Amino acid sequence: MDRNPDLPGLAAFARQHDPDRFLCALFAPPAERETIFTLIAFNHELARAREAAREPMMAMIRLQWWREVVEEATVGASPRRHEVAAPLSAAIREGRLEPAALLAMVEGREMEEVGEDAVPLAERMRATAGVMAAETGRVLGAAEAFMTGLRQVGTAYGIGGTLRSLAALAAQKRGPLPPHAEPAEAARALARDGLNLLEAGRRGLASLPARAVAAALPGVLAGRDLRHVLSPAWQPGAEPGPRGLGDRLVVTWAGWRGRA
Repeated sequence: MDRNPDLPGLAAFARQHDPDRFLCALFAPPAERETIFTLIAFNHELARAREAAREPMMAMIRLQWWREVVEEATVGASPRRHEVAAPLSAAIREGRLEPAALLAMVEGREMEEVGEDAVPLAERMRATAGVMAAETGRVLGAAEAFMTGLRQVGTAYGIGGTLRSLAALAAQKRGPLPPHAEPAEAARALARDGLNLLEAGRRGLASLPARAVAAALPGVLAGRDLRHVLSPAWQPGAEPGPRGLGDRLVVTWAGWRGRA
């Protein structure tokens, strides 16, 4: 596996598999970064359950494996031998990650296996990216009053990321858009809903402490992704290409200011 040799294990893993959230995590206090990298790695493994499986039942088996990792760590069982399961178990045993949030993320992925047509995209994103943003905020000491805003911002990021990845998802024979809808119209409707969620979340995070800003920074990228979908030139089958300097600069500026 190609890793940056200058980064420790989970940091390199997060950078390779989820560069957006890796960049955001760099604005967390150093003492909490490893926990956030662990959460990022766990989220990637849940997402990979479907990508690595040829059929829904196999994906459900993989998700059940991760459910058991969380449940076993909760009762103090020895961690399973896996590059992510071991640090995840340690973070749970030490109280750095909340098992209920991790299990909610597993359940969110299970919704996808029930059938993407059966559960609206926003609901699935709330259960995955939304829960992840709130748990990141909890790790960073954000008060309960900020959790709704973080879930809204995280959900918006999940919607934007899904719309950004439509071409790749289509290649995997996955259809996140509502069935029987014109793709461009359906995507733009979702983008408008995502922007509304994002703005609501930002209002709820107006006084978020700077030490917790990393949890909200994915919202900066969500805004760019969602507005791009609403631009006249956007097409559902277009390949988005990698993140550019502009994406990194807006996240960096927001992180330095301590406001997302």
